[in-house]
Amino acid sequence: MDVQLYSEVIHTITNNINTMQKITPCLWFDNQLEEAISFYTSVFPDLEVLNINRYPEGTPHLAGKILTAMFRMAGQDFIAINGGPLFRFTEAVSFSIDCKDQDEIDYYWAKFLEGGEESYCGWLKDKFGLSWQIVPSELGAWLYNQDPAKARSAMQAMLKMRKIDISALKQAIQE
Repeated sequence: MDVQLYSEVIHTITNNINTMQKITPCLWFDNQLEEAISFYTSVFPDLEVLNINRYPEGTPHLAGKILTAMFRMAGQDFIAINGGPLFRFTEAVSFSIDCKDQDEIDYYWAKFLEGGEESYCGWLKDKFGLSWQIVPSELGAWLYNQDPAKARSAMQAMLKMRKIDISALKQAIQE
């Protein structure tokens, strides 16, 4: 990828979006950005595409494909780039989804597992390799309970889970 072209496009995007956050994650995709936007729109119906820039005509193998995009997903602005296979997502960066109940956990878990891969403690990767934490709103209160025995029980229960089970966590705290 031409670094100068990338810099110019990012500069154009950020200058044309007045609602830019102080910190905006930039996601690097391996030429599946269009598919990713479609997928994330199916997960987050409120996803709003704010800007799309395409590779210019004459760009070998890429002309007309999305180069960069800016979108708002669940109130969070993102910049994304079709940068090719140079960089991959890792678990070192993840996005946490705060869920109000088990139905919401189940919804996101099922959606992200379509082509994705589950891990432990509410973590999973979507089909693009991006890591997500699908967690209940109360998780922090359970894990950092003022009663050390309850906090330990919650942690031990969670460490055995893949998808978070709210009722099992509540039961662990009450035992």
